[in-house]
Amino acid sequence: MLTHKHIRQKGKFSFMRFFQSLKEGDKVAVVQELSIPFPYSHRLQGRTGTVIARRGKSYEVEIKDLNKPKKYMIQPIHLKKIQQIK
Repeated sequence: MLTHKHIRQKGKFSFMRFFQSLKEGDKVAVVQELSIPFPYSHRLQGRTGTVIARRGKSYEVEIKDLNKPKKYMIQPIHLKKIQQIK
């Protein structure tokens, strides 16, 4: 798990990830951006889930935790779209 950024990357983040748009049903992974506060536990880092809906600037993501689905409101900068293999 990442705990800090490289010295030359501190305070910087990708505008492309900040303004990305996701559709309902997209598979995403939670990848914490260290320069922006993350309101949830660090145990959520690396988990995968499905986008359910958009709520304001954030997305509602359903992530299974021991076969129990849980819903989280996560900003798009902390999400990374996963390409499904066909």
